[in-house]
Amino acid sequence: MIDQAKQLREKMLQKSSKKPRRQTRVIAVTSGKGGVGKSNFALNFALSLTEQKKKVLIFDVDLGFANIDVLLGRTPEESIATLLDKDLSIWDIIEEGPKGLQFISGGTGFDEMFRLDETKMNKFFHEMSQLQGSVDYIILDTGAGLSYENMRFILAADDVILVTTPEPTSITDAYSVVKMVQAKDPNVHMALVVNQCTSDNEARATAENFKHVTAKFLNKEIGLLGSIPHDAIVPSAVKRQVPFVLAYPKRLFQYKIMMKFTKVWKNLLKIWKKRAMSSSKI
Repeated sequence: MIDQAKQLREKMLQKSSKKPRRQTRVIAVTSGKGGVGKSNFALNFALSLTEQKKKVLIFDVDLGFANIDVLLGRTPEESIATLLDKDLSIWDIIEEGPKGLQFISGGTGFDEMFRLDETKMNKFFHEMSQLQGSVDYIILDTGAGLSYENMRFILAADDVILVTTPEPTSITDAYSVVKMVQAKDPNVHMALVVNQCTSDNEARATAENFKHVTAKFLNKEIGLLGSIPHDAIVPSAVKRQVPFVLAYPKRLFQYKIMMKFTKVWKNLLKIWKKRAMSSSKI
């Protein structure tokens, strides 16, 4: 395993040394409650980025309740838990996924609740920093809600994608996430993705209502990055343990869904460009 980790590290650094060192952006994907398709969105969004010729690593940080390896139909030997308990390096626990995607499991089936104390959290972030420059994007798939660990992951990210559905309970819990994050750090960059919607109009209406409420009561602007439609293909792909952007390559849905993810990415690029221009004027 150590030899594999060394080879992987050398391979990634060799590729990144052939061109100017890339800036790695860390994007946390979170939600207010479970069942909104957060992990499914995170994984398929990560895969859509590889289609844009980007190097992507998805990091499942839902400790003990990881889903990314399950959605990929994989059973990794190592995870975040073994990274910390066995004193491994980040390179020891990276797995190769489809389309060049790399992933790190959060682990499942622990005998007891796995918690990150301050020492382990510092070790985690130190190891994650070793990836700077070796990938374009690190996607953090957090747990639902706001545990101590989730809050740390969110605050450490460059951007936060908040996944909700049009259901009132999902929206209410998403609002609670914004409220708690805002109390910790009002400068956190957050944007919304409406998942499992029946139409673009429903997504826009959900986002406008959410934006109005967060602006009025929290003084926080939450824009809409995009929406992902409800489709029977999604649960079917989950049962097959194949990401839905890869599951049915000849279906019209595949083309449409890739366009949706591309829109999310392009909207992020617009936000980053606008942010860079604003900071350059200061």
